Amino acid sequence: MKKTLSALLLGALLASVTLSPVASGAAKVKVGMAYDIGGPGDKSFNDAAFAGLLRAKKALGVTSKEVSATLGTQTERESKLRYLISEGCNPIIAVGYRYSDALKKIATDNPDISFAIIDNATIDLLNVAALVFSTNESAYLAGVAAALASVSAKIGFIGVSDPPPFDTTESGFIAGVKATNSKANVLVKYISNPPTFSGYNDPSEAKGLAQAMIASKVDVIYSAADGSGAGTFSAAAGKKVWTIGSDFDQYLTASTAEKKNMLTSTVKHVDLAIYDFIDTAVHGSTVNDVLDSKLGIYGRLYTLQMGGVELSTSGGYINKYKAQLNAAKKALTSGKISVPMDGTIK
Repeated sequence: MKKTLSALLLGALLASVTLSPVASGAAKVKVGMAYDIGGPGDKSFNDAAFAGLLRAKKALGVTSKEVSATLGTQTERESKLRYLISEGCNPIIAVGYRYSDALKKIATDNPDISFAIIDNATIDLLNVAALVFSTNESAYLAGVAAALASVSAKIGFIGVSDPPPFDTTESGFIAGVKATNSKANVLVKYISNPPTFSGYNDPSEAKGLAQAMIASKVDVIYSAADGSGAGTFSAAAGKKVWTIGSDFDQYLTASTAEKKNMLTSTVKHVDLAIYDFIDTAVHGSTVNDVLDSKLGIYGRLYTLQMGGVELSTSGGYINKYKAQLNAAKKALTSGKISVPMDGTIK
């Protein structure tokens, strides 16, 4: 998977392939949405997906059927996808890379149905669109902001699962920190290890990790841990510690106390990707850029340049760093700076 995503992050080869249209007209489109564990209400990844679906329902007039993973087993995920098929859904969107094994099996058995998967680019089927994001770019910008805001030069990163299963958030963040302050130290902690993925929704464990970091004088913590981030934000509330959210503008859902600590969030526009995919379905097509010509992976890479990822400005705390962040953004989008998989800077 790392090989595939490395190719994605170096730049997608944009081209078109011909696929059978899903349907012509919104009235014929019933969207199936399979959320990851936690479902809508997680104040993170699933909520962003829900926002995209809601926008499509309002703007395009499509209908939908939605399910959420609870146990997270392969059997359950296959069952959820089959249920959406039985309900007449086409297209069907799987929210999260952990649907990959189940989706490959179901999509192979149902070649006439159009599928999309968020945050995974390993399924080499013409009826599966990979919707992925250049998280290394937004994380790099978060690293720049963290280094500028830190007084102690001790910065923390809390992730979901080690090794990171699908993206390069950690490497991008470290690269941004080091490019801004080479003497800064980044303490990296993950909540869980494969095959356990409890880190997606374990606020208590994240809170413990954050409290330990704060005790060691870390004064900025980037929580790239989905629903677990609530624990990090709670731990920092009332203390002289900045937090950075992920996937969604988490300032918007934070408590009044937590907002005072929330420097920014790395926003992954899952809503844009989902709306984009549904919109193409309404018009009888699908998202089909060539992401990896050798492996036969199709979909779309949502980059910083195209607005697929960004830093939130809610709260106004990063406004003082606008010049530095704009310079970093320009360097990233122009190709002057590239962030490789290992977090070093080129």
